Amino acid sequence: MIRHLVLFKLNDGVSRDEERVTEGVRAFEALGGQIPELASWECAWNITDRPIAYDYAINCTVADRDALVRYLEHPAHQAGVALWQQFATWVIADYEI
Repeated sequence: MIRHLVLFKLNDGVSRDEERVTEGVRAFEALGGQIPELASWECAWNITDRPIAYDYAINCTVADRDALVRYLEHPAHQAGVALWQQFATWVIADYEI
């Protein structure tokens, strides 16, 4: 099993309530029901405002490396990434559990 963890940081001047951000959140929230490779799916806004904190997180699991690649290449995932690229940066960790 592989955990895929992504932490997003909104770009300077971007706020959570902007339409493009809410559209990106909706796109990611829907992924759990759209991509069969996902064994688990969580995404949510960070609830703290510490200066070093990231703003939004995705935490999911897939069966193996092949499933991870299928998830990453899935058109719904790619569409969500294209939205988030407009207003955020992120860091990723993929690790076996």
